[in-house]
Amino acid sequence: QSHPPFLLRALVLSPMLLVAQSQAFQFTSRRWLNLQEYQSKKLMSDYGVRVQRFFVADSANEALQADKRLNAKEIVLKAQILAGGRGKGVFNSGLKGGLAEQMIGYNLATKQTPKGGVKVNKVIVAEALDIARETYLAILMDRSCNGPMLVGSPQGGVDIEELVASNPELIFKEQIGIFEGIKDSQAQRMAENLGFLGPLKNQAADQIKKLYNVFLKVDPSQVEVNPFSETPEGQVVCFDAKINFDDNAEFPQKNIFAMDNKSENEPIENEAARYDLKHIGLDGNIACFVNGAGLAMATCDIIFLNGGKPANFLDLGGSVKEAQVYQAFKLLTADPKVEAILLSIFGGIVNCAIIANGITKACRELELKVPMMVRLEGTNVQEAQSILSSSGLPITSTIDLEDAARKAVDNVSKK
Repeated sequence: QSHPPFLLRALVLSPMLLVAQSQAFQFTSRRWLNLQEYQSKKLMSDYGVRVQRFFVADSANEALQADKRLNAKEIVLKAQILAGGRGKGVFNSGLKGGLAEQMIGYNLATKQTPKGGVKVNKVIVAEALDIARETYLAILMDRSCNGPMLVGSPQGGVDIEELVASNPELIFKEQIGIFEGIKDSQAQRMAENLGFLGPLKNQAADQIKKLYNVFLKVDPSQVEVNPFSETPEGQVVCFDAKINFDDNAEFPQKNIFAMDNKSENEPIENEAARYDLKHIGLDGNIACFVNGAGLAMATCDIIFLNGGKPANFLDLGGSVKEAQVYQAFKLLTADPKVEAILLSIFGGIVNCAIIANGITKACRELELKVPMMVRLEGTNVQEAQSILSSSGLPITSTIDLEDAARKAVDNVSKK
């Protein structure tokens, strides 16, 4: 769903969530809005950035009509899914690129998708342009300098992640002043570092400044172009585009966030989002029911360290209401993988008594059939423990997170 974070981002950003050391599961945070390539290109084109002429099609017939409208010597078809490495991907139709009827409606598997791939619902039908040379360019929010960072490499393309690890000296960065904006000298220097020569250097610098204008106008966390290339005819063109947003941009950029159709999300994630809950699916059998991403990661790790595997984690966030707790339990109990639930809440902003009332209501109405371990700390924890102990429900209270994890693993192991 999702777009995995790029390794290059790790050069300049602290990670949104620390990845657990366990090799038993993988997940991708859904905090980011990731636009499809065609959406990103449309935004960039609106601000004067040069992209290929293209149309979007969701059927083979529409692709044929788009080809006629382009009236180009040659066209290229690009599958629209939220994953990189599509050029090296394989369709479950057996196709490795080329025909719309063997792309639309089939799954495309790349190194950034689940094993079974992701279903392609749309393709870009674009004018094909020759590429003389590929480079990489991105503008990111960098926490270390509390502002934007321009990042580039003279070697772009599908293997950019490997380049970061093998040749870090080929990664160039320019810190952009949040008040001054990008300077002509910075754009020129980056264009030169990317290997653009003669008239192409000025042209590339102009495109870099226009990309920064996009960054200012639409409030993204990242604008990435790979490849940022030159053609044999002497044009600098953005051949691919990814624009990502975090939740802070939703209020000022409602039109952009309305583009997110969530078609690549798991249904349970979309259902959780309806109640302002964050759900991330894993591959174990112990559900983690927590408040806060840091606690979620700690809970996943401690389950693993005690010999278990998390089935998911579901984050209640800060301002929790009783109805949310009920809906959260409804989601967890509907997951056939879940054989036990570990609920770990630290009541700072959250009132533990509200959580306890939600737990007892959910257990009674949903007739909870899997064991549940509860660890509560913080605001009104004594009242919460009293509510749970007097409920008459089969809920196991625990001393601390370690105790909760151990008991959850023991309950699953007995089955």
